[in-house]
Amino acid sequence: MNPLQRTLIEKAGNDNGFEHVMASDVSGVTLASARHANRALVGLASGVYHVRFQTASHALLPELQRSFPATLEADTFRIATEADLAALLRRAASLSRALPRQAANDYQQAVAAELAELPAGIAGTEIERRVRQRIGQNKFRDAMLDYWGGACAVTGVAIPEVLRASHAKPWAECATDAERLDVFNGFLLSANLDALFDRFLISFDEQGVLIIAPTLAGLDLLPLGIAPGMKLRWINTLHQPYLAQHRARLPQPSA
Repeated sequence: MNPLQRTLIEKAGNDNGFEHVMASDVSGVTLASARHANRALVGLASGVYHVRFQTASHALLPELQRSFPATLEADTFRIATEADLAALLRRAASLSRALPRQAANDYQQAVAAELAELPAGIAGTEIERRVRQRIGQNKFRDAMLDYWGGACAVTGVAIPEVLRASHAKPWAECATDAERLDVFNGFLLSANLDALFDRFLISFDEQGVLIIAPTLAGLDLLPLGIAPGMKLRWINTLHQPYLAQHRARLPQPSA
């Protein structure tokens, strides 16, 4: 790998979520970021980029393989063009920020920083609870936007102003911050779908197909944007425990 090739890889990293160069020599370039803990090791051989990720997350590679299914061999992505390299790094960075451990770490740091600026003696008060909830909900939304690529998990609508981060297991019922910030505990939904999902009037089955609460059976839901055959753009096995709990709460018709 010559100096020009290394420079192009470093620029691709800088522009797509891996802004720090940890090492750069003839064997390859190691990229990192201040915004997440994962690293990308990028080499070049016979005109093909070879990319491996150093990560503690078991979800990163399967999620990347969803977007780049034909490029993964063993634990290495083989990428043909600079544009494809940029796309891979960009998606990897988004997922790295969104996946549960990083989102929870970001939340804890943001809470600590904000609480440090408030007067002493607020620990355990309503003020602290509100700070934690506001920051947590913002971090959860940011993680959802990263994970779903800024588009509704069902319709693909990509207008941030109408998208909501919907919890499957409600915020108030989560036992830990890790649950509250878990990107798999919910979906990024357009406002109409969010309102129905939040009230347990719609949910999704194990294949991601939208299901409607029995109490709404027979009603015309087209004015609410609900049509037959709607489904999640994808679903991860890590969604399933939360979804099972959500489906169990769909209201049943009165006897």
